[in-house]
Amino acid sequence: MIADFIITFRETLEAALIVGIVLSYLKKTQLTKYNNMVYMGIATGVIASIIGAILFNLLAGGFTGIAEQMFEGVVMLFGAFLLTTAIIWMMKQRHLSENIERKIATSLNTAQKSGLFFIVFVSVLREGIETVIFLRASSFVSGGNSLLLASLGLIGAVLLGYLLFVTTVKIRLKLFFKITSILLILFAAGLVAHGVHELQEAQILPIYIEHVWDINPAVNADGSFPLFHEKGLIGEFMKGLFGYNGNPSLIEVLSYLAYIILVTFLWQNINLTYVKARR
Repeated sequence: MIADFIITFRETLEAALIVGIVLSYLKKTQLTKYNNMVYMGIATGVIASIIGAILFNLLAGGFTGIAEQMFEGVVMLFGAFLLTTAIIWMMKQRHLSENIERKIATSLNTAQKSGLFFIVFVSVLREGIETVIFLRASSFVSGGNSLLLASLGLIGAVLLGYLLFVTTVKIRLKLFFKITSILLILFAAGLVAHGVHELQEAQILPIYIEHVWDINPAVNADGSFPLFHEKGLIGEFMKGLFGYNGNPSLIEVLSYLAYIILVTFLWQNINLTYVKARR
C-alpha cells in the first residue's frame, strides 16, 4: 500500500507548489492583501474534494456481482487514464512558475479578482478529485487503502511545500517528479492490467489464455501465503505498487506492456520536443 503514500504525497505536493507560487508572487508584488482569496480557494477546494470523495464512495458501494466487477474495471482504467494525463501534464511544465504567474497577473488586472480564487480552487479540487479516484482504484488492486500512509503522504507534502517557499531549503524537484513519475507509470500499468482482469471476470473482455504463467508458490501447510505469492507480504506490496500478478492472462500481460511502451514513447516525444524548442 506504499502506492497510497506516493499518490497522496505527489498529488498534494503538486497543489502545494501551485499555492506556493501564487503566495510567493503576491508577496513579491506586494499584493498580500489578496492572500485571503488564496486561502478561500484552498478551503473550498478541500471541502469540494471531501464532498466528491463521499459521493464517489457512496456510488462505489452500490454495486454487487458482475456490476461490481464492471465498475471496478472501469474505475481502474479511468484512474490509469487520469494518472497518465497528470504525469504528462507535469512532464510538459518546464516553466510552471512563469505560466502560473502570468495567469495571476491577468486575473489581478481585471476589475474582479475572482480569477485568483479560481486558480487556487481549481488546482486544489483537481488534485483532490484525482487523489480520490487514484486511491479508490488502488484499493481495488490491493484490497484496501492504508489511511496512515495516505495521511502521511498528505502531511509530508504540505510540510515540504511549506519548507520550499518559506525557508531556504532547496529540493531537486525535477529529479523528484521524474522518479515518482516512473513509479506512477508502473502503478498505472498495473491499474490497466487489473482493470482488464476485472472486465474479463465480468465477461466483457475475452480471456484467450487464462494464465500465461503461474509463478505463485504453493500455499503453506498452515494456510498462510509465502512471501512471494501475490497474496503474500512481498507479493502484496509489489501488487499494490507495480500491479504484480503471479498468474496473469494473455490480455493482462499485453495491456501492461502496451501501456508501458505507449507512455515511454510519449515521454520521449515530449523530451525531444523540448530539446528542439531550445535549439
